[in-house]
Amino acid sequence: MIEELDDVILTCDLPEYGLNAGDIGTAVLVHRGAAGYEVEFTSLDGDTIAVVTLMANQVRPAQTGEIAHVRALAAA
Repeated sequence: MIEELDDVILTCDLPEYGLNAGDIGTAVLVHRGAAGYEVEFTSLDGDTIAVVTLMANQVRPAQTGEIAHVRALAAA
């Protein structure tokens, strides 16, 4: 179960925000028993890229043994 301040992984592309499946965000708010989440996506230098309301099927918890990957932010 995803809780507030957990790292989450985006499971779909969100081109309107320049986000791709696999991007890492932080759940900042859990809606209605985990039906959805407010997720903040930031650059590595701490700038907020987007805060997005997502349904539970659009994110998943980060898992042990996964490795982060870096990419340049696409122009939105």
